[in-house]
Amino acid sequence: MENDSVEGASEAINRRRKVPVRTKLFFASGAFQEATVVAAGIVTVLFYNQVLGVSPALCGTAFLIASIVDGVTDPLVGAFSDHFRCRWGRRHPLMFAAALPAGIAFYCLYQPIEGLSEMGYFAWLSVFLVLMRISITFYNIPHDALGAELTDDYDERSSIFGYNLVAVALTATLIVIITNFLIFPSTPEYANGYLNESRYFILASLGAVTVVVSILVCTLGTMDQIPHIHNVDISRKVDYGKMFRELGSLVRNPSYLSTCLSLLTIYASLGILGVVSTYAYIYVYGLSTEQMTIAGVMKMPGVFIALPLLAWLSRELDKRRILMMTTAITGIFGALPHILKMLDWFPGNESSFLLVALFLPMLVATLVTPVTSIILDSQLVDVADVHEYQTGSRSEGVVFSVRSFAIKATSGIGGLLAGFGLSFIGFPEKAEVGNLSEETLTGLLFMNGPLYLMLYLLAIFFMTFYKIDRKRHAEILAELETRRDAAALEKQASD
Repeated sequence: MENDSVEGASEAINRRRKVPVRTKLFFASGAFQEATVVAAGIVTVLFYNQVLGVSPALCGTAFLIASIVDGVTDPLVGAFSDHFRCRWGRRHPLMFAAALPAGIAFYCLYQPIEGLSEMGYFAWLSVFLVLMRISITFYNIPHDALGAELTDDYDERSSIFGYNLVAVALTATLIVIITNFLIFPSTPEYANGYLNESRYFILASLGAVTVVVSILVCTLGTMDQIPHIHNVDISRKVDYGKMFRELGSLVRNPSYLSTCLSLLTIYASLGILGVVSTYAYIYVYGLSTEQMTIAGVMKMPGVFIALPLLAWLSRELDKRRILMMTTAITGIFGALPHILKMLDWFPGNESSFLLVALFLPMLVATLVTPVTSIILDSQLVDVADVHEYQTGSRSEGVVFSVRSFAIKATSGIGGLLAGFGLSFIGFPEKAEVGNLSEETLTGLLFMNGPLYLMLYLLAIFFMTFYKIDRKRHAEILAELETRRDAAALEKQASD
């Protein structure tokens, strides 16, 4: 019996293990898929609106349909992943299954049949947007849940998602450079290459291959971690009633609600910005695709300092305060150039200082943005521990379904609000640079500046309700380890 106790204790201690760097890198390799989908999402509304002639309101409606589907499928897939029974683990079979459908849907989204009517293109956008989002759901949720299960260590979890965040940011910058210089270069006929319809075949083909390969590399590279994820008795039938009760328990958790609302607000605001900033760069500031690349390059310094900056901040502050501080900095400096432009306190488009004035505040904003993302992911994992403490069940899939939804909200809710926003300000089809009314230009600036800032301030408000600090998490984890030891001893005795 004494040996049994030692084995049980060893298992509990192992839950706080340091995860190998190799595993973190393979886990983060899925970032190519995420970065590709997000980067392509920036041009989706522009492509269907300005190139194919679909109204902004119809584009927004397509994203509304996709977001409604996400709202249903994400928690269901999360719960299914938590209770999935297979000798290859609960997460990896679903990740494998997502690869090919996601690639096919991505290709079709940016290569619609020629000659369709406006309603035909709207239907095509709606169908393949939904199919791609469902496919990505079957990868993203098990992937994120896997990251949450690799260790129970408070700081090591931040490191795992830190690697993933750094990989997403680096690959996003790389993909933006490839997109703007190689796929959509400026030409004498197209001052901004995003308006060149013939180049979207390259985006569709290259993006589809990247999505498939990224998912497969991540899944294969983390297969050796299956023994380290939480054990679930696969002999028991899946209790779908229990799934929904667990979801209800999470919804009543103030820390989970706080994190979810902050996460969704931040990602939705990034989604709006991703669409309307492209319109603003083209039609307000008159930038070429090559000049727009600077926006991606400005994010690089924050990527490299994210982990050491987080480690330094964590010595003095808890996760809630770190997130509130970094969110405030990002919101204020991200909105600043556009607010100044609205007030006529900004250099003209002919000024040699235009790019400096436009992108230097962005550099300040994005220095801390990666820290915000890492903290949000880490908070979700802590919530999974609280949920197990309260209910006795591990539900990383359900917990992280909100992250999957939030990532897709970057293009989904962002595309929805941006589409209706463009329709509200009367943005014309086949618009020409220099021929837009002052009211339309002001509307673009409002969405890029004041609206963006207000959403970030709202995210800070939501975070005030988060209750888990380092001390409380340590207490919960100690109790969970005691329970797991007792359960292990009981199982060994019965065997």
